[in-house]
Amino acid sequence: MASKNEITAPVEAELRQFEPYFKKATKSSIPFLDAIMNYILRRKGKQMRPILVFLSAKLNGTFNERTYHAALTIELLHTATLVHDDVVDESYQRRGYFSVNAIWKNKIAVLVGDFILAKGLLWSIEHKDYDILQFISAAVREMSEGEILQIQKARKLDITESVYFEIIRKKTASLMATSAAVGTCSVTEDAETIETMRLFGEYAGIAFQIKDDLFDFQKSNLLGKPTGNDLHEKKITLPLIYALNQGSSSEKRKILEIVRKKSKTSTDLTEVSKFIAEKGGFDYAESVMQQYHQKALEQLKSYPDSEYKRALVAFVGYITTRES
Repeated sequence: MASKNEITAPVEAELRQFEPYFKKATKSSIPFLDAIMNYILRRKGKQMRPILVFLSAKLNGTFNERTYHAALTIELLHTATLVHDDVVDESYQRRGYFSVNAIWKNKIAVLVGDFILAKGLLWSIEHKDYDILQFISAAVREMSEGEILQIQKARKLDITESVYFEIIRKKTASLMATSAAVGTCSVTEDAETIETMRLFGEYAGIAFQIKDDLFDFQKSNLLGKPTGNDLHEKKITLPLIYALNQGSSSEKRKILEIVRKKSKTSTDLTEVSKFIAEKGGFDYAESVMQQYHQKALEQLKSYPDSEYKRALVAFVGYITTRES
């Protein structure tokens, strides 16, 4: 498995400088809002998207101030979407800590998410990074469309494989695609190069989401039972879509009845997981994830060997082999 250190080593100095840069950009004139932002910043994740911005920039040109601007805008957008997602999903935990909506309720969480998003958009305007702003604005639209499409399909339970890929391309992969694109456009104006890296990010993002979908059915707590968060929210993901297509009409009806249930027991989750395993759903999703892994690497083939290329290869490897 690729280690995080393999990915971050070539941009370690830039990541260190990015932290205070990010904190400064999220300051406000309201102490209450600053307190909430400090709470969010203390619980930030792995910063995979700023890392992708930095590596894409270094692979394609000379790292500069615009690269920091691109990473900042991406991380602000990502942070805003996480705050909003917790409200939409009625989730009260994020990375093992209480979410913003759990502590300060939905109204504050929505407004804080709006504030963070506005900060990112205004930053691009203030620094005249209009090309970066165009990519970011398109990502906001795509992510919103993906979320709404997923909610619609969760109500009807009529999701197909093609619709599933449309959802994850918009909802998840678009932000990774944008990260790679804005990192690249911060150092070059070459449209073909920017598109190559955008596709790299998109394919890596799809692989990332399929890995997340597999996590949902894996043993992940002290009792050794699957979390089933997607099933609780009536989200039908790739392993289950494939299994349903392989099952008989009666099997499909029985499994969808479980998915429709408002409250699902651990027995329900185990039954669905067993059905997916028997129909080859997990193996299928794993093989599709590896296909997107390879498609991402294909985008890097024309680049000569460098520490940045190796780090991006490790980035995709980490996405598909991570354990959390």
